[in-house]
Amino acid sequence: MFETLPKAEPDAILALMARFREDPRTDKIDLGVGVYRDETGATPIFRAVQAAEERLVAAQTTKTYVGLPGDLKFCRLLGEELLGRPLASESAMVQAAGGSGALYILAAFIRRAAPATRVWLPTPTWPNHPNLFRGAGLALGDYPWLDRAGRALDFAAAAEALEKLGPGDAVLLHACCHNPTGVDPTPEQWAEIGAIAARRGWLPVFDMAYAGFGDDWERDCAGMRTVIGRVPEALMAASCSKNFGLYRERAGAVYAHTAEPSRRQAAQDGLEAVTRMVYSMPPDHGGALVRAVLEDADLAADWRAELTAMRERINANRRALAEALAARPGGQGWGFIAEQRGIFSLLGLDRAQVDRLREVHGVYAVAGGRVNVAGMRIGDADRVAAALLDVAGSPAG
Repeated sequence: MFETLPKAEPDAILALMARFREDPRTDKIDLGVGVYRDETGATPIFRAVQAAEERLVAAQTTKTYVGLPGDLKFCRLLGEELLGRPLASESAMVQAAGGSGALYILAAFIRRAAPATRVWLPTPTWPNHPNLFRGAGLALGDYPWLDRAGRALDFAAAAEALEKLGPGDAVLLHACCHNPTGVDPTPEQWAEIGAIAARRGWLPVFDMAYAGFGDDWERDCAGMRTVIGRVPEALMAASCSKNFGLYRERAGAVYAHTAEPSRRQAAQDGLEAVTRMVYSMPPDHGGALVRAVLEDADLAADWRAELTAMRERINANRRALAEALAARPGGQGWGFIAEQRGIFSLLGLDRAQVDRLREVHGVYAVAGGRVNVAGMRIGDADRVAAALLDVAGSPAG
């Protein structure tokens, strides 16, 4: 039977990672893979996480299962940070295996509750979003996100598309630091999205992977809270990979919000039924570390301080690259890099430009010109600017 399997499409980002590793150049720059790096090029372990891990190893007495919903104290504490205590208290929740695991649980949950639902994804979106929702058996649609220049949100077009949807539709929304564009709605635009969802009756589904990487934790969560507070039901997938540095620990959670207690219990039962079918019991270690950080005031304060320093470095890199571009002939028109948020910007490069960037300059970017600004040392800004202008010139021209 194996010979009948269709050939899987290679994952472009994983292939790029392998190509970078094999590149013998010592001055190569990886702006492709979506992980945070510090000025030394390392993806660090948070101080608070390391302290929590030492405590956990010393105190843990068993490796038995934690149960279908996972560590509910972890889920509750993380939910209160992301949703705020009132909305978290009205949410069903389960632990998940990272952000992708959380999204697949949500997709399978939607399929279980209403199999005819169509999930609408922004264009562009993270490449794994279609795989996860389509893999759960759901139909997909798309709605516009970027303007024609590919630099800013075309809110009028997005709102017009969302106004055409209704019951039976679910809309995937990046809660902050949109991947791959770095383009987020304003608070006023988030309020309008919430009003449209309430008026039209479609289901908001949030992917929250980058809280704390944009403006600050509260502002990064504010738009999502605004929308969820206006609708009868909403879903959210949360990842701790970036903002706790737990990439390989696969720590995530799923939330189904409704103020109606009987519906909330039905959602809890449905989420647990899905996890039983997918992986039964979730991995515990990463969630236990997050719980240990959030339930200790000193560790939580140190985590917030380190997250703030990371965010400030990301935004400093954005400014440095935009300024380095502006200082060169033809480098005007790249100011949007400094205005966007999170680790990604989408530069709108074609395949030949991305290839030249890599082959001639040793600067690696994902197809379409998605770059991870946190992959750059601040001292590399001038070199990256020169490379971009060599392959693309001015985006305004």
